[in-house]
Amino acid sequence: MKDISAKERNIEILSMPGLSVKLRQAGESLELSASGTLKAACSPILKKINSRLKEEKLALIEEDKVIPSAWLPPIPGPVFTRLIFAEIQIALGRYIPETVSIELTRQNSSRYPPGTVTDELDANTVKRIIDEALDYGTFIITFTENDPLLRGEIFELIRYVDKKRAIVNCSTWGTDFTKETAFRLKEAGLHSLMVGIYSTDPEKHDAVRKSKGAYYRAVSAIKLALEAGIMVVMTTHVSPSNLEELSALYSLASQLGVHEFSVWEAMPKSGKEPVITDKDRKTILDMYQRINASSNGPRMFANTYFEGQMLGAMEGRRWMHITADGDVKPGPYPPFSFGNIKEESLKDAWQKIRSYPYFQKQKILSPMHDPEFLEFVDRIPEGAKLPYPFEKVYIR
Repeated sequence: MKDISAKERNIEILSMPGLSVKLRQAGESLELSASGTLKAACSPILKKINSRLKEEKLALIEEDKVIPSAWLPPIPGPVFTRLIFAEIQIALGRYIPETVSIELTRQNSSRYPPGTVTDELDANTVKRIIDEALDYGTFIITFTENDPLLRGEIFELIRYVDKKRAIVNCSTWGTDFTKETAFRLKEAGLHSLMVGIYSTDPEKHDAVRKSKGAYYRAVSAIKLALEAGIMVVMTTHVSPSNLEELSALYSLASQLGVHEFSVWEAMPKSGKEPVITDKDRKTILDMYQRINASSNGPRMFANTYFEGQMLGAMEGRRWMHITADGDVKPGPYPPFSFGNIKEESLKDAWQKIRSYPYFQKQKILSPMHDPEFLEFVDRIPEGAKLPYPFEKVYIR
């Protein structure tokens, strides 16, 4: 890691009755420590973060802060302080949605013509979701699914998020991405731009996206965003069918100069589809450890580690998702609705998710990889509209 400061510094990250969290910075060394009667509640997450700071390269290093991953806020900083406070709440059994992901549009290839009326969430409703999430303790807001940049209010919505309370991530397919788009995202305060690439073979990527030229548009978006000074993440979903492509994809990420290569396990839609095996997970974890121990190339993120060994399954525990129709889900993948944000508050919807014993259990596997959860999925009637009300498949 680069020398951030030649002198040793002790920075107070959090101060509250019963707890003080400090960051010790000495040249290349960063270490978090806690003191006070609430130290025991805070120590597990600090130990995990310290381990990452010591053993792995970081996504981005700046003069006054470091960013371990696009999925974590800068250290030190007010949003990181909120992370520590949220983890204390969780350690005490009060789970909150640390990450709220929001779909803005169903579009992925072209913008709606001017004047088009849709039933997608309007900008005021999205702002209400943001307000309620921040008030609840959320510190990551993610605009995701399809191509959020095709929504005209995207820059306004990114700007609306209080950057002292949350970081903002946004995914894109690279549709209609221009130099002006990149600079407007930077000006709006975007934390990171996430661009999905699913194969180094343009034809294979285009087939996944079902859009000719999608590969070159994605690569162009990465280059333009980097030129604008945005932290860029190249993302991919890995399944048994493309596991062998991971090394080539990482090489592409290195060539493009992104800050992080983000690997997510592909999710089945039912219990009958082939899924990542434990052997496959070992392959991913071995690659994760090898890459992050090296000083060369971008950092690698793997939800196999982050949601496995580090924090456990996050959907319905640290994560909630809102669809473009307003349906509330524990994450983007489970095909279940727990209410609609147009009709109830974010807090009420979250508490509904948390009321089910399944989400009160500690899990290593994501729901759509968990045989126990897939039993609920298999109870959805054939041809039913998704997402399906969870209460209709849950037997108390």
